[in-house]
Amino acid sequence: MNQAFLALGSNISPEENLPQAVRLLEASGHILGRSSVWQSKPVGDTNQADFLNAAVLLETELAAAEICLEVIPQIERDLNRVRDPQNKNGPRTIDIDLVLFNSEQLSIEHRIIPDPDIPERVFLAVPLAELTPQFCVPGLERALAHIADELQAKNGSQLIRRDDVVL
Repeated sequence: MNQAFLALGSNISPEENLPQAVRLLEASGHILGRSSVWQSKPVGDTNQADFLNAAVLLETELAAAEICLEVIPQIERDLNRVRDPQNKNGPRTIDIDLVLFNSEQLSIEHRIIPDPDIPERVFLAVPLAELTPQFCVPGLERALAHIADELQAKNGSQLIRRDDVVL
């Protein structure tokens, strides 16, 4: 069995779309862990609603390529994700990314795993660290908890925990 760490984000009806995305992911394996939901300011295009972000740990028989090229695009279509070619950081109903896969370092089309943004983005590192704090990110050889702690010390006020949204 494989362990797939998926990051989820939404700023269009996120209270509905994040839990629905998790339910749809359950068809691809067993959810071993769900993070809290965190609110953060948008990156890039700041003229839009805040995002809600979370992460899940999925135990699955699927390969990383199947998750990236089949499962994620299908769920994003099911939740009416629209991609604006003029604004890759625009509003979205759902954004799902495979950010860690076992302890492997992979490149699948345009996706690099582990996601190179993990040590840079507090809204990515904190939910992941909630799932498995001691997991060492391949290539960085640093635990998720350590990365999240550093980012929170530097950018902690950028995140608001949203206990009213349950995955």
